[in-house]
Amino acid sequence: MKQLSIAAMLLLTIASCQTKGQNQLSDSQNKTEAGTKEKIAIEKLLFSYRDALNASDVSKVLRLYTVQGVFMPANAPTSVGQEQIKGAYEFVFKNIQINIEFFIDEITVIGDFAFLRTTSKGTSLIRANGQTVPEENRELFVLLKENSTWRIARYMFNKTK
Repeated sequence: MKQLSIAAMLLLTIASCQTKGQNQLSDSQNKTEAGTKEKIAIEKLLFSYRDALNASDVSKVLRLYTVQGVFMPANAPTSVGQEQIKGAYEFVFKNIQINIEFFIDEITVIGDFAFLRTTSKGTSLIRANGQTVPEENRELFVLLKENSTWRIARYMFNKTK
């Protein structure tokens, strides 16, 4: 009887280990799938931002920011909140027409926050003189997930050339 008990305990222990290992694998797969889903949503946000910039569409840009978002452009004042961000983009679009493409260097997701590091390349048409100049930047986005939607919480860029 004692041998049966030991054998039964051994089988239960082995079965428990196998189930635990399977659950860990399943958890790992779920996290990977969730991470991939989040990264795809973040890429979609970035490309929506690109499209809004290239269309000089302030209202589309604003929808991509959080209410208390922060925009920190190179060689310009920091804009905090929707009203200041609106004014900053209106100024930008009044002075230049942007035609850029983003290239993703890194996406890191931590809970409801994500960090997106990119570079961009394209051209800017200076409206005052009609001159088209090269545009190359490196960017850092801090994103916040609000109501299941990723939005720009902080955005900073500077020229690479």
